[in-house]
Amino acid sequence: MGHPAFDLSGKVALITGGNGGIGLGFAEGLAAAGADIAIWGTNETKNAAAVARIEALGVKARAFLCDVGDEAEVEAGFAQTLAYFGRVDGCFANAGVSSGRSASFSDMTAGEWRRIMRVNLDGAFHTFRAAARHMTAREGGGVLVGTSSTAAIMGAARNEHYGATKAAMTAMTRALAVEYARYGIRAHSILPGWVETEMTASAFANERFATNVKPRIPMRRWGRAEDFAGIAVYLMSDASAWHTGDSFVIDGGYTIF
Repeated sequence: MGHPAFDLSGKVALITGGNGGIGLGFAEGLAAAGADIAIWGTNETKNAAAVARIEALGVKARAFLCDVGDEAEVEAGFAQTLAYFGRVDGCFANAGVSSGRSASFSDMTAGEWRRIMRVNLDGAFHTFRAAARHMTAREGGGVLVGTSSTAAIMGAARNEHYGATKAAMTAMTRALAVEYARYGIRAHSILPGWVETEMTASAFANERFATNVKPRIPMRRWGRAEDFAGIAVYLMSDASAWHTGDSFVIDGGYTIF
């Protein structure tokens, strides 16, 4: 029998970009602990597949089409989520886009800069704002969790825009932790290292990249989506009731080697 503090029965988690990768890892971990799951994503096929996987764990799940970079879609999506579930206890701002093979910073276009900012930073702002408004309007508090990256604390050449959004995510959650603590709302960021997802597939398929990077991971493997299930449960549970404003580096030891 699990520790009662980790029982999430009766709670609702919203995960943006929860239809794959780390987001789905969050969702499945939370569902296994008893939470009902709302997924926001832009791919209807992936949304449906994720809902089927989560419902197989015995909880309620529903997906909503939502582009977090669009303020109006986020407001509408949050309203739809509340209409269906009635509440949101944990909001995981996880949706993001990568830069792929970026040009040198000197050659980066304003359009490419804004493409990354629109989803990774503006999208988190829109999502957290909607969640904070809801959580402060009711009793019970909640938790805001942002998916940052080790790019926030390491020099990621040709990825200045991506790193900037992830460093901003960490700064934003720390500020949210201070501002909303009085309402019983906690806030954290998670900084994943190299994790096997659709977003990293092309990099991992590059033999030179894999040969150079993988040996630098002390645990000698890429991360997997399920490696993020436990931290999601902890952060949404009563076990972390007095824990806020933290940044969790989960990278197999990559950044300390």
